[in-house]
Amino acid sequence: MTTIHELGAEQLRTRIAAELERTRARTAGLTAAVDDADLMRQHSPIMSPLVWDLAHVGNQEELWLVRDVGGREPVRRDIDDLYDAFKQPRRDRPALPLLPPAEARAYLATVRDKVHDLLDRVPFTDRPLVADGFAFGMIVQHEQQHDETMLATHQLRVGPPVLHAPDPPQPRVRVADEVLVPAGEFTMGTSTDPWALDNERPAHPVRLPAYVIDAAPVTNGRYREFIADGGYDDPRWWSEAGWAHRTEAGLTAPMHWRRDGDGWAYQRFGRWSPVRDDEPVVHVCWYEAQAYAAWAGKRLPTEAEWEKAARWDPATGRSRRYPWGDGEPTAEHANLGQRHLWPAPVGAYPAGASPLDVHQLIGDVWEWTSSPFRGYPGFAAFPYREYSEVFFGDDHRVLRGGSFGTDRAACRGTFRNWDYPIRRQIFSGFRCARDARPDESGR
Repeated sequence: MTTIHELGAEQLRTRIAAELERTRARTAGLTAAVDDADLMRQHSPIMSPLVWDLAHVGNQEELWLVRDVGGREPVRRDIDDLYDAFKQPRRDRPALPLLPPAEARAYLATVRDKVHDLLDRVPFTDRPLVADGFAFGMIVQHEQQHDETMLATHQLRVGPPVLHAPDPPQPRVRVADEVLVPAGEFTMGTSTDPWALDNERPAHPVRLPAYVIDAAPVTNGRYREFIADGGYDDPRWWSEAGWAHRTEAGLTAPMHWRRDGDGWAYQRFGRWSPVRDDEPVVHVCWYEAQAYAAWAGKRLPTEAEWEKAARWDPATGRSRRYPWGDGEPTAEHANLGQRHLWPAPVGAYPAGASPLDVHQLIGDVWEWTSSPFRGYPGFAAFPYREYSEVFFGDDHRVLRGGSFGTDRAACRGTFRNWDYPIRRQIFSGFRCARDARPDESGR
């Protein structure tokens, strides 16, 4: 696929318009799947009512595209505070005078009409906010991120199933247990991807010793072994903070699991089905991932280790945009975009493997890393501190790779997600790593 850098102005307008339309169709589908009462209801205190997310994506589009890029008069200045995520904690949002569903949809339509009018006229100049259509790409990614959040809310709602999708593909290849990543330098991050966000920048060299990483995410079957071996009852495997959280929260298995005779069942968007052993485990928090890794005699990979395994090509020494190359993801490469409603079994996407034959790095489950969320050397907040910089520090851990609910526009080898280590309503899993032994690394 032609890169954004290579598109002429009219082609870029067409590409942006298509991405805006594709994204809005997903938003519409997620919110049309339930009635107005369900849209206004809060399904979990850590999640917003769906109708808040709906109007919020329109408000951000108005703020950045209509007002900032376009310099137009506000559509609804009176609702700015209502949909400011920093001013309104999620637990308090149901009590706000939110736009009802019909009014929220009308507001989004008005804003989008103005954006289309703006898109027909805006020059893609060297002004950083609009160069290569960045502001439009930022809004597409923002809405897709909220679409994934709304998908997670659907997973938490109580009631009959309302979302439907075909099963993921079956395994096509057998995947190794581990892969050696040789010592050496690679380029982490990007300085050239036009729609990359500020925390992915700038590109910088990172030198790593040799290490071994799991060739696939940890599966339900492997995780069940941890449970069966008393992993949740043995503080040896847990950090002090992790054990305190496990005890306080009463964790005994991944979220949405329950005992089913001698086995386990997993609730997926209102449907119960047996846990399938060859699928990546999902809905585990960072502390659970860390405990499993310790039980397995391993550790979580650092963020740099994850990215080198995903992007580094030993034949050329360069870092690719995706594990398979620079081309956009297709249905052959990865489980993305809500095409399916749960992770695909290991071995389902051989075309998406990295040059080192590491599988399913993109899609299926967000993968916890050991790294706290911080800026890269030379980081500069753009276009606002609240996207990334205010979250830097030890409170959040980085996740990589995207999930089955992540759209291709909001996922690439450099994309960084982050969350609190206790969170597991997100579509989170993990893979393990370990230091290479001398006989493995050639030393």
